Amino acid sequence: MCVYDIHTRKRALALVAEGRSQNAVSKELGVSRASIRSWLVRLEPLPSVVKRGQCVRCQPQPGAPSAPESYAYLLGLYLGDGCVSRQHRGNYSLRIACADAWPGLIDACVDAIRAVRPENSVCRVQCQGYVAVTGWSIHWPCLLPQHGAGKKHERRITTETWQQEILDRYPWPFIRGLIHSDGCRITNWTTRLVAGRRKRYEYPRYFFTNKSGDISKLFTDALDRVGVEWTHGRQRTRSVKNISVARRASVALMDVHVGPKY
Repeated sequence: MCVYDIHTRKRALALVAEGRSQNAVSKELGVSRASIRSWLVRLEPLPSVVKRGQCVRCQPQPGAPSAPESYAYLLGLYLGDGCVSRQHRGNYSLRIACADAWPGLIDACVDAIRAVRPENSVCRVQCQGYVAVTGWSIHWPCLLPQHGAGKKHERRITTETWQQEILDRYPWPFIRGLIHSDGCRITNWTTRLVAGRRKRYEYPRYFFTNKSGDISKLFTDALDRVGVEWTHGRQRTRSVKNISVARRASVALMDVHVGPKY
């Protein structure tokens, strides 16, 4: 029998209350209609693993993760290159795609998942050109409520109050996670005519590129919070949002707290 987390149960009841059919809710959330019918009569008690307090979001008075700094970093990685998928027996997998070129980033991702869910296993799955850092837990939908059907840029992405409180306290790990997933630090160059001679000048800058306007807004809000100046970079396509940090003082600040991938 599948064991569903409290977030899925409450979501199912909310959709039914909005007038959705049980069949439609069953297909959208991947839960059985029999479970939905039983929840309409009474919300089933949480499984014993939750009662032991292994998920702070499933408690009668939900709290924040015990490793908020690691959580902020992990949230940035997830919004950029992550996905949550439902597995058998009500379990979920969180997968973060990390390029082979950045072994330090892969290690940091593993550490973040272990810090947020120390009770669960984490592994590295080698794929062509990247490593899928994967962790399993029935509680990923509780901890990452941005999870949903379809691609992230095709649905609304907002933070819940408890998440925003973490991002307000730890904006830099969140920024670093977004840069490590969908951003980069590069060195641009240009030439200028000085005293009749053409000289080459190099200058570093940061870019963040994502198709989701909501995720891009979360990134720029975090930059505003720490005093980093940014601009909209040149859009390669209409669907892609490109954020640029090029001012010398802002780049220096990013170098202190983020730095290049490694």
